[in-house]
Amino acid sequence: MITIVSGLPRSGTSLMMQMLHAGGLAILSDGERQADADNPRGYFEWERIKQLSNDPGCIAEAEGKVVKVISQLLLCLPAKHEYRIIFMQRPLEEVMASQEEMLRHRGTFKAGTDTALLLGAFQKHLLEVNAWLGHLPRGSVFRISYRRVLQAPVEVTEELGRFLQVTLDVEAMRRQVDPRLYRNRSNEGQSGAGAA
Repeated sequence: MITIVSGLPRSGTSLMMQMLHAGGLAILSDGERQADADNPRGYFEWERIKQLSNDPGCIAEAEGKVVKVISQLLLCLPAKHEYRIIFMQRPLEEVMASQEEMLRHRGTFKAGTDTALLLGAFQKHLLEVNAWLGHLPRGSVFRISYRRVLQAPVEVTEELGRFLQVTLDVEAMRRQVDPRLYRNRSNEGQSGAGAA
């Protein structure tokens, strides 16, 4: 069994990794990407996973652990493993605003970017990913809203424990949630969590 945390960039995947780590699960992370102003508590990433499309076998190193896999690479996961996928959801305008802010911090933001084009690309990508998740050959998916993690961390943690079939340290996970880090908000709501 491999547990995967995924979602679009800036959708709360780092927070979920942080919570699961605090909750007592083993995570696969190399600390290569350091904490910064955009993720002051760290990214919890494993650099080697970026080679998944060329080296699908690398995912075997995550057996019995939790690993973060960006949504673009989910489709590269080999079918021979069983996966539990926690897929983070966040309104697209919040994702785009948060990503723009991060790029500005890094000095790589390009003014004049066609946001409509970017929005369309994200929407198309989500359709592809959700279609793939809907036909996951071995495993299950738990979709959860980033906003809901911040609003109801205890409830979410209890649901995660049932989904993963493990006992989690609910209080330690709750302490990881800092609503002050929710800095790019929209008025649009998003559906809550659910297993599929």
